[in-house]
Amino acid sequence: MLRNIWYKIVSMKDKWMDNVLKVEGLKTHFFTETGTIRAVDGVDLSVGLGEIVGLVGESGSGKSMTALSIMRLVPSPPGKIVSGKALFKGIDLLTIDESEMRRIRGDEISMVFQEPMTSLNPVYTIGEQISEVFRYHRDMSRGEIKEKSIDILRQVEIPSPEQRYNDYPHQLSGGMRQRVMIAMALSLSPSLIIADEPTTALDVTIQASILELINKIKEKMKMSVVLITHDLGIVAEVADRVSVMYAGVIVEESDAEEIFKHPLHPYTRALLKSLPSRNMGSDRLFTIPGSVPKLSDLPTGCRFHPRCEHAMERCLVDEPIMTGEYPASRVRCWLYE
Repeated sequence: MLRNIWYKIVSMKDKWMDNVLKVEGLKTHFFTETGTIRAVDGVDLSVGLGEIVGLVGESGSGKSMTALSIMRLVPSPPGKIVSGKALFKGIDLLTIDESEMRRIRGDEISMVFQEPMTSLNPVYTIGEQISEVFRYHRDMSRGEIKEKSIDILRQVEIPSPEQRYNDYPHQLSGGMRQRVMIAMALSLSPSLIIADEPTTALDVTIQASILELINKIKEKMKMSVVLITHDLGIVAEVADRVSVMYAGVIVEESDAEEIFKHPLHPYTRALLKSLPSRNMGSDRLFTIPGSVPKLSDLPTGCRFHPRCEHAMERCLVDEPIMTGEYPASRVRCWLYE
């Protein structure tokens, strides 16, 4: 709680200097034969120094595409970053040339991708894949690279790192492969890590250990983290702030503790209501009616109104604007006009 208050005081004092990352009006569209898919459609996102920001929402809401846009990894064609800014330490990542972006990518910003089995190359050993990061970004001898690679495996608590260095991905469990991905992301001690569903397909006990590891390393290295997930339970465990995303836009942003106590947007409330609880007994689990709209055929007005129990006539016509100001709670809903 005290740490969150400190972040608020510092951010209000000087928002621009204390934001490691500030995304403004980010739009990424895909131009296809069937129409334009507005995957990211005006996202604003701020990440403070040493802060973990949870980016949550259902599948198809645009979370991963937001991350890929920040990293400039959008497949083009058919994708294109149409407009917006992604200010990292004051530098707009969307305007620098590709060679400068390659230097920042991995060195100052790293990404942990969703599925480690498909992200790791099956024909190279773990050691070879981690070593590649050092070969590209650092002037080090082969011996120094191996020593550093084994050390980073040790830091992510992989047992017998000297042996695992020579193993292939298929020889490791899902949890160990995810730790290897985190090790690769941490290799150069970046200022910001974007972790895209880092606990997907892992059992509950392994999920807990991965989250504990991310939190521990973040504290030790004083880095910032964007944690992308659809699991609000994960966000409750480690996040300082939460941004809730729906159909390509952020609909609510708040302190993690506040958003669980006093959710504002009907979508956020519905997500929390759908979480299983210990005292629910034999009651059926709540589900949000309908589904996320097609990003090529968005409804008029509020994008959530077809599924919202509080929808008013205005919601069907006018798209709501975000009210409130960072670092306080912000919400995109006509209920709070």
